[in-house]
Formats: sequence, C-alpha cells, structure tokens
Amino acid sequence: MKRRHFLKSMNVGLASSLLLSKESTALDFMANTSHLSNQADLAYHTIDKITYGFVRLQYPRLVGKNARLDLHGYGPNVEICCIHSKQGAMGWSSLRGNRRDAEQLAKELIGKKVSDIFQPQLGTLQDRHIPFDIALHDLAGVILKKPVYALLGSEQPQITDYYSGMIYFDDLEPANKPIGIDKILEECRYDYQVGYRQFKLKIGRGNRWMSYKEGLQRDIDVTKKVAEAFPDCQVLVDGNNGFAVEEFIKYLKGIGSIPLFWIEEPFHENIPEYQRLRSYLQEIGSKTLLADGEADPDPQLLNSLIEHKLLDVHLTDIEGLGFTNWRKLMPELKKTGTLASPHAWGTILKSNYTAHLAGGLGNTVTIEGVTSTSDDVDLSGYQIKDGKLIPAKTAGFGMELLKKIY
Repeated sequence: MKRRHFLKSMNVGLASSLLLSKESTALDFMANTSHLSNQADLAYHTIDKITYGFVRLQYPRLVGKNARLDLHGYGPNVEICCIHSKQGAMGWSSLRGNRRDAEQLAKELIGKKVSDIFQPQLGTLQDRHIPFDIALHDLAGVILKKPVYALLGSEQPQITDYYSGMIYFDDLEPANKPIGIDKILEECRYDYQVGYRQFKLKIGRGNRWMSYKEGLQRDIDVTKKVAEAFPDCQVLVDGNNGFAVEEFIKYLKGIGSIPLFWIEEPFHENIPEYQRLRSYLQEIGSKTLLADGEADPDPQLLNSLIEHKLLDVHLTDIEGLGFTNWRKLMPELKKTGTLASPHAWGTILKSNYTAHLAGGLGNTVTIEGVTSTSDDVDLSGYQIKDGKLIPAKTAGFGMELLKKIY
C-alpha cells in the first residue's frame, strides 16, 4: 500500500472510532491524527545502510589541564554514523561506543522500517540500539521535517543559559614558562565576545599540578579575579573530584562572598561529605547549586543524593546515558525538583544535542558550551543570544554534513 493511501485509511478509521466516543475531543482527534501521520511517514522509510566516518572539530585555543587530566588539546576527531533510508533520507550523529560493536548491531537495523525502531513520542524503542539513538532522532526529524525539540513536544524551543566549559588550567602553560592568571582572563574575554555570560572555572590545581597550598591559593585567586573582571557574569566551579570536603570548604572560605552559580564534583559523590558541604553552605547563607553525576555515574547513588536533597543538578553525559534515556529521566527529575544539565564536554555536537533536549523538555538550568569551528559540519544554525543557546530550527539537529561519508 502506498504511504498516502495507508495514511488516509488510518485517519478514516481513527475518525470513525472517535465519532463513536462521546468523551473524545477535537484536540484528541488532532493529536492522534498527528501521531498516526508521523508513524506513517516513518513507516514509509526503510533503513538501507549505515555508514561511518569522522568529523574534525577545532577549539579556538589549546585547552589545558584539569585536576585529574593533562592537556586536552585543540579539538577532537569525532567518529560519526550516518543512517540512510532507501527513500533518500539521512540522519547522523556522533557514534556512541565503538564502531566494531556498532557494525554488528547495525545488521539488526538494515531493512527495518524506521517506525519499528523509533517513535517520536518515545525515542529509540530498544535499549541495545542506543549507539544509534541520536542519529535516529536526527533521521526522524529529517523525515518529518521537524527540529528535534519539536519531536519532543515544543513547537518553539525552551531557551536556557549557556556556559563556557573551556576554562582549564591554562595559567600553568606553557610548562617551561607559565603565563599565569592573565591567560585565564584573556580566555574569559574571548568567551565573553562569543556570547557567554557564565564561566565554569576548573579548580583543584593542588590535586596534581601544584602543591596543595599553592594550588588552593591559585584556585582562590583565579575565582576572585574572574568575578571582579566580569561582574555581569556568573561563575561556576568544577573540582573534577580533586578535593576532600574540608579542603573544599577552605576554598569556599578563601573566595569569601563571591557567589557561585554551582559547585560541580568537588569530590567523588558520597552522602556524608555532601551533607557536610550542604551544611556549610546553609551556614553561610549560600544558595549555590550542587551539581554531580558526570564521572563514572552511579544511578543508585545519585538517586540517594536526590532523596537526601544533596543534588540540585544532574550531570550525566548526554551521549553516555543516551538521548532517549535522558528523555525518560527528565520527568523523574522534575518530580523531585532536580534540575538537569547533561555533561557535554568534548564536542560542540553534544552541546547542540543538549540544546534540543532542553528545548523540548525544559528543566535544564544551563548548557555546557564547547566553542568550536569545523570544515566538516555546518554549525551556523545555532545562535548565542544574551548568554543563551538557541537551537537550530531546521529538520533534525540542524547540522548539515559538509563532507561525504561513504
């Protein structure tokens, strides 16, 4: 049966059944008609092949060390997958996991209708297909001619804040002649011109790269100087688990009255130390948010932190958890009053995926920014305005590939 005839017959049947129900409304009819129309469009497309390749993303500067890791470099080569339908549609995204496993899994998808694997109101239907999850969202958006945030239920995107996540220990570079704090201020000025009005400062220099005393003082000095130089911006800090709780409280005492938007991963998450930190923040009247869940997330522990009112912002990675799983998690977070900000460090692709998740579902307090350019991907559909990230309004994630992936 041709797609248009299939769609017509489905809608006629739906209309007949709704007319028999006294409780049905015009809104119900339109919603169900739209749903069936979407499903028919997706059912019309059959997956023909999945191809793989790489795209290069370039940072505007060398990104240095954090509390745990050495230099992060100038930007990644990201492995991607492209899902092609026999009818000529293509969706793509970064590949979750390794290609070898994906190629084995892809055998299950070839020849399947897109509607058998993906539904707009749910996402990817089977957990084991999560490696292709983001690409399937892109493909569905392309087929339905809708941005991903619209697939999630928002005709207009919900817009939220956007922070620079690229301010590392660049004051310590080059190793033979460190530039010092002026380098951090220079980077903040650059990021301000890009459009950011939130800066996330990496702290914890005393964990590995300096003595504890010197590192702590440098963390304090950097925080103070950035806050002083950019009074119209908010400061976030990320310790990458480089502190003990009492060490971190010394840092807080050192920065004095400077308000922090959030504190991220000061130490590896645990209930006793977070209770101690929360107690101190309450003592000084601070409303700083506690954000955690990026590094080696333990869902049960994160849930316990939420139950104890010790976690304000859930940070699990947008790719690590999966886009569909984030769609499932977000309503649960809303029930507990917990905010979201999926970890996106590494590639601007992840920042842009998060913009659509936030745009469709809300409840996202801010988005991690990874400023990048690329000769392989058109990133121009995304805009930064008043410190907020506005997602592309074109189909799917709105990022056109500028290179052929065979």
